[in-house]
Amino acid sequence: MTLPSENTAPFESVDEVVEALRDQGYIADTRLATTVFLLTRLDKPLLLEGPAGVGKTELAKMLALATGRRLLRLQCYEGQDETKALYEWDYGKQLMYTQILREKIGQVVEDAPDLASAVDRIGQNESVFFSERFLAPRPLLEAIRSEEPVVLLIDEVDRADEALEAVLLETLGEFQISIPEIGTFAAKQRPYVLLTSNNTRDLAAALKRRCLHLFLDYPSAQRELEIVRSKKTGLSDSLAEELVNVVRGLRELELRKAPSISETIDWARTLAVLGVDELSSQILSDTVSVVVKYDKDVKKALDALPRLVDPNATIEEHSHGHGHGHGHGHDDDHSHSSDDGDGPDGSAIRTAKDTAGRHGDGVYGTPKYAKGTEKDAPATPRSVTSGQGSRSFGLGRKRAL
Repeated sequence: MTLPSENTAPFESVDEVVEALRDQGYIADTRLATTVFLLTRLDKPLLLEGPAGVGKTELAKMLALATGRRLLRLQCYEGQDETKALYEWDYGKQLMYTQILREKIGQVVEDAPDLASAVDRIGQNESVFFSERFLAPRPLLEAIRSEEPVVLLIDEVDRADEALEAVLLETLGEFQISIPEIGTFAAKQRPYVLLTSNNTRDLAAALKRRCLHLFLDYPSAQRELEIVRSKKTGLSDSLAEELVNVVRGLRELELRKAPSISETIDWARTLAVLGVDELSSQILSDTVSVVVKYDKDVKKALDALPRLVDPNATIEEHSHGHGHGHGHGHDDDHSHSSDDGDGPDGSAIRTAKDTAGRHGDGVYGTPKYAKGTEKDAPATPRSVTSGQGSRSFGLGRKRAL
């Protein structure tokens, strides 16, 4: 493999990569910049893996701008076949030419002695209809055939079927594409190829072997804050720092989809548009849907936001029957005993309330008044013999064998 000459390499050093990407609004750390530098020097594709929204696709866009190359993008999806990635034959155009040249085709076969001879004569000219004139290139073939250098982005390759990975091997390993009807196209200007994956499935070892590899995770708090500031969201630096810390706290929750960097930027812009000059759990709760997109995630986020905004905040616990209309009939004094001894003794309060006559007539355990008598003539308590008591609790019963 022939490496690019020094005068064709866009970057002279890793630091130059950092500065070039920064000029385009992409904040790269040294590790990422080093990988990009090697991509431009070794003529090898770069496979970027990591969670959604950490800047994998954006890197390809900014690299194209930084190097002055055209960006070609292949967006992968389930069920995608090679015709959507490599090339297609323009059958409509072929048919139109066939209709126009019908008379000429007739002249070619008019003196053929039999059908087999006519077919042979047409076969000798079939390359006319299977030529580059009727070829509809897709992103992979377009990148290979391009007269000018390009950046080829193969986005979310993990969403495509494994069959497409096999098709990619020739392109990624040798920068060429073979078309049976025509031949092999080799790249005149080798593209910078970036593949992205959100790790929804494992990629084939053969594909990984042909690529440089980098796992791109969520950035540090300092770098994410720098990214938000670079996007000029309109939010003050102090509030942006608080917001970044809140987002990082949300990512620590067990969410179905953690907030991405781009969503952090969107949230900062949202708060700036609303004219927020102080972060509160209320304003963040009202706008949390900007970064949290699933209902269960929203509930978790709403519970966590007060703590994330102010770690020292105390959240009032909801107590039943304390004036909320639950009908428990408690007295106004709801004092509870405390371990430090400063409050009243709860057991003493309960004992003081345990007095005769505190319940209404006929409540379980209170005497009933004799029928037809005044309330000051309670009915005579019914005496219970030991035998009745034993039968009531089953003590006198013996299990039949």
